[in-house]
Amino acid sequence: MKSKAPSILSADLTITGSISSEGEVQLDGVVEGDVRAGSLSIGEEATVKGEVVAESVVVRGRVEGSVRARQVQLAATARIEGDIIHATLAVESGAYFDGHCRRSSDPLADKKSGSADSITQDKPKVAASSMPPAPPSSAAAAPRPAAAANSDPFASKA
Repeated sequence: MKSKAPSILSADLTITGSISSEGEVQLDGVVEGDVRAGSLSIGEEATVKGEVVAESVVVRGRVEGSVRARQVQLAATARIEGDIIHATLAVESGAYFDGHCRRSSDPLADKKSGSADSITQDKPKVAASSMPPAPPSSAAAAPRPAAAANSDPFASKA
């Protein structure tokens, strides 16, 4: 019978190499390599330098690499420097994310997308003939009211 207890990698542990688990992993140390898990929780003091792949990921610490998961949650203390491919994404106020974000119905089946070029290739191309015609030149020359330099556009006009 398989254990249902999570694998805990404590704060004093540094791993150089990849980690793979079908179950739940709680990471509080440093991993310099890829992490694959059924469910992954990255603690506030934890760091992953590599790709993270899991069914669900909760990030409270630092990830330097891509994240691929069906459910991704970035806590307020999270710091992500890499792309996120997800089915669902939740971001708390204060989380830091520097990278590209893409929704996928099956992020675990997607190939690695380490560059922006591979992400933009998935977007449909728009043909030039489907573009609406440019507005007549008289509409572009219509005068607009001048705005005050320091005016607040949301202030009430009372």
